[in-house]
Amino acid sequence: MVALAVGIVLVVASVLMCLPGLLGWWGDVLAFLRGSIPVLAVLIGAVAILIGVADIKDKKEAEKEEREEAKAEEKSEEKPEAKQE
Repeated sequence: MVALAVGIVLVVASVLMCLPGLLGWWGDVLAFLRGSIPVLAVLIGAVAILIGVADIKDKKEAEKEEREEAKAEEKSEEKPEAKQE
């Protein structure tokens, strides 16, 4: 409940700070947002690259496991045939 009240107070305060009549920080807010866009783009790009690399590794590992399972099935099918002869 306290977190909700604090959140509401902070949102109202930040809106009031950006209004032209009181503190008039809207220009500073825009400058901050313009400056943060390249940094955010780099961070999002780095995360996307890491996710892509992890996805490629997972696919290779899944293919390897499928091949191992196929080999194990082939071996298990060969053993009963050898026993029958």
